[in-house]
Amino acid sequence: MADTTGTTGPGTGTAHPNSQPRKSSWKYIGPGIVVAATGVGAGDLVATLIAGSNFGYTLLWAAVIGCVVKISLAEAAGRWHLSTGRTLFDGWASLGRWTTYFFVVYVVIWGFVYGAAAMSSSALPLQALFPDVFPADWSIKPWAIICGLIGLVFVWFNKYEVFEKVMTVLVGVMFVVTVYLAIRVTPHLGDAFAGLLPVLPDEKDSILNTLGLIGGVGGTITLAAYGYWVNAKGWTNASWMKVMRLDNRVAYITTGIFVVAMLFVGAELLHASHTSIAAGDKGLIDLTSILEAEYGTATAKLFLIGFFATSFTSLIGVWHGVSLMFADFVERYRRTRVRADRVSVTGEDVATGQREKGWPFRAYLLWLTFPPIVLLFQGQPFRLIILYGVLGAAFMPFLALALIWLLNSSRTPREWRNSWLSNGMLALAGLLFIVLCAQQIWDQPWSDFF
Repeated sequence: MADTTGTTGPGTGTAHPNSQPRKSSWKYIGPGIVVAATGVGAGDLVATLIAGSNFGYTLLWAAVIGCVVKISLAEAAGRWHLSTGRTLFDGWASLGRWTTYFFVVYVVIWGFVYGAAAMSSSALPLQALFPDVFPADWSIKPWAIICGLIGLVFVWFNKYEVFEKVMTVLVGVMFVVTVYLAIRVTPHLGDAFAGLLPVLPDEKDSILNTLGLIGGVGGTITLAAYGYWVNAKGWTNASWMKVMRLDNRVAYITTGIFVVAMLFVGAELLHASHTSIAAGDKGLIDLTSILEAEYGTATAKLFLIGFFATSFTSLIGVWHGVSLMFADFVERYRRTRVRADRVSVTGEDVATGQREKGWPFRAYLLWLTFPPIVLLFQGQPFRLIILYGVLGAAFMPFLALALIWLLNSSRTPREWRNSWLSNGMLALAGLLFIVLCAQQIWDQPWSDFF
């Protein structure tokens, strides 16, 4: 694809050289809340709970570093969008056709499997809250289908402004519940502060467990979607850079509070009593039973409400953000067939909201919703799950290394290229995710695949 480094027009970083920088202000905050809500799913909370139950406060420092690493990735994605006026997929496409092939295979397989996982995760707390609505032998399937359809209808008929407001309300619910639980278990603050020292547990595979906790804090593909939400907010050029950076910090401070709160719960409620919970989303159902026994039914039900808010924000966040990315991909594919030298879309194009009403956006919404319903009834096909795991593990190093490439090249205006700190953080993220990717690939049962 042609390199459009010289692209100018409404919304580009170079089109408005005299644009006055916007002052960073809390009143503009929005996309950061969305990325925080989407990135922290039930699985992330369980992983943090298990880390707390296994190691106490020892890995608190790893959770904090995980937030810092993701701040650097999201900031880089937002800086690319604002400084160049080009979307992240446009940047990937300028690196070669292989990026397009990778993205297409990834979003097709990932969306198919993730859709079923997101619907199931949202259904678990609803089934626990309302156990008598559907027959017990129906399992969680009816609730999962309802959650998927509600997510589809909500994203289909609402633009970004409404989407952001609903996400903010659900984040408020998540915040209240997680902080309440952290206070309720009465954390030992001295031990917690000691956990900020970078110490590895004296156990087998402690390094991989630590890296996994760092890498699992707060989102994967949602980090790439951040730049699209920035544009959808109406932030279309470099004058919004200070606002975006404040918004991004708020996102990962919020994420850090969620993660630290759940680590407190794991350390105090599970580690001290040597209680274990299941891995994955079902671990939160196990925790509900423990909370009910320790603190009563009201606390358990409040936790289930927070559990639902956590899961459903991830569902509608992906339904919206990844559909925007897919729509961007289709737009570029169609444009390159018409004019090979015009492959970029300006920030103003993105900000109009037309992408949310186009057929590519809605087609991917349907893909996230209806084919995964089949998986709810038939189970997840073994080979597809392996490919899903491998592609998912490969996405984060791909994102980190691509951002290093793009933001150190002439594609980015000189004043907005990476500093030594940005390069260091992105390189650290890239190395971290390469290790985790290699481990994920190594752990796959390839002998059963063929």
